[in-house]
Amino acid sequence: MRWFSRGDIDGFFGLALDNLVQLLLIDALCRFVLGMSPELLYGRVLPGAAMSLLVGNAFYAWQAMQLARKTGRTDVCALPYGINTVSLFAHVFLIMLPAKLAAQAAGHPDPVRIAWQAGLVATLASGVIELVGAGVAEKIRRATPRAALLSTLSGIALGFISLGFLFRTFAHPVVGLATLGVVLLTYFGRVKFKGGLPGGAVAVALGTLLAWATGLAPAGPSPTGAGLHLPIPVVGDLWQALQGGHLLTYLAVIIPMGLFNVLGSLQNIESAEAAGDSYPTGPSLAVNGVGSVVAGLFGSAFPTTIYIGHPGWKAMGARAGYSVLNGVFATVVCLSGTLAYIAWAVPVDAGMAIVLWIGLVITAQAFQSVPKEQAPAVVVGILPAVAAWGALLAKNGMRAAGMGSPDKPFSAKVIPAFEQADTWITGAFALEQGFIFSAMGLAAATVAIIGRRFRLAALWCLGLAAASALGLCHSWVFTPADTTFAFEPAWQHAIGYTAMAGLLLLAPWITQPGDGH
Repeated sequence: MRWFSRGDIDGFFGLALDNLVQLLLIDALCRFVLGMSPELLYGRVLPGAAMSLLVGNAFYAWQAMQLARKTGRTDVCALPYGINTVSLFAHVFLIMLPAKLAAQAAGHPDPVRIAWQAGLVATLASGVIELVGAGVAEKIRRATPRAALLSTLSGIALGFISLGFLFRTFAHPVVGLATLGVVLLTYFGRVKFKGGLPGGAVAVALGTLLAWATGLAPAGPSPTGAGLHLPIPVVGDLWQALQGGHLLTYLAVIIPMGLFNVLGSLQNIESAEAAGDSYPTGPSLAVNGVGSVVAGLFGSAFPTTIYIGHPGWKAMGARAGYSVLNGVFATVVCLSGTLAYIAWAVPVDAGMAIVLWIGLVITAQAFQSVPKEQAPAVVVGILPAVAAWGALLAKNGMRAAGMGSPDKPFSAKVIPAFEQADTWITGAFALEQGFIFSAMGLAAATVAIIGRRFRLAALWCLGLAAASALGLCHSWVFTPADTTFAFEPAWQHAIGYTAMAGLLLLAPWITQPGDGH
């Protein structure tokens, strides 16, 4: 297998777009929510993000080449890698913003820097958790049914990727449907454009042209401020942050998010194996943790992760080169200050069909890679993530209606209105918190029930009961503009899961095989 193939161009466009979206989110949230100065954002945060992306992408490309040489195959695809979207929002809204507000209340002269330092500590700690988790993750992987691991990813892909971009496709149908047609034709139809033009490149080029023609681009005035910003270690700020007690203050956020990252990356490694590329769990997770540590050491407050989407990139023909290109692209964009220029010239709409296709492939994989009789377990595992996406839509609707401000914060007063419309929103909010745990546990229990291994199913339910009692899932509370982990026991859910476990343990004595079984 060569380092670069034609399919790597297609894969690069999709993965680079995904990473570009994360970088744009960092840019917007840091400037408008946290109030970061250009010097801090472009001089420290983005260069640190570039270093973390370069380290991981280089390793996973090398790892793919090693697997290709070991197996003699030419179709090995590197694990996709980038900034963790869930952690990005969690770090901004659950750690950095509260740290800024606390510093302001204490009269600190530079509360924004305090917020950044708190994010650095959280990122460094997340990397350490991932490194420790690398030693035990393979045992978890072997003990968990494939249906449980893949269905959790499918729920995320279906809700947060496919449906979200499907809305945008039909909101801007000239750009969206035209580019979707290109993607479906080349990837599902398995045809090539004459002249060897990659389907992904054609989709992005056509989307950009149509976006400019229909007025979707540019989105604002021409940006300014390009310049070289070299990465510099921020050991001094990290030391101040550790002395400031941020680690203990936000440990209740850091630990669940670190565990979330480990499980998410583990599921993506399983997804890659189901697609035909078997990577060692320990080293793969360890380098992911190294990426987060590097991010914290060089100024980025946002952890990295092994991305969802390997089967999609592999089906595109991506091999090792797309990972190399992605690392180089992110480094150039972050160090040169050209991020704003790219966003101005190439809107997200130009490449959203590629990301939508990735979500479709991942959702389909969960059904294609498990025994037919386990399909119901896949559906069970998909539901919590889709419910979490539904909760996000409900909150976005509340914000659009004017809620989420200091004068009109989120509160329990909205619950009766939802229930009168037969929308049991408290259930959605409960499912939203820790949905990766509940999805995996419920799917695994369902697999065991299908195989009539009732004791094993009971153990999975007891595991969910313990997670609920520890506040790792279903524990939620309103904040002024959101819902978040309450970090206290969700006793009702713990009791419910325990009741399920009790029923399953009694099943051999209170049930008998049905007709035809």
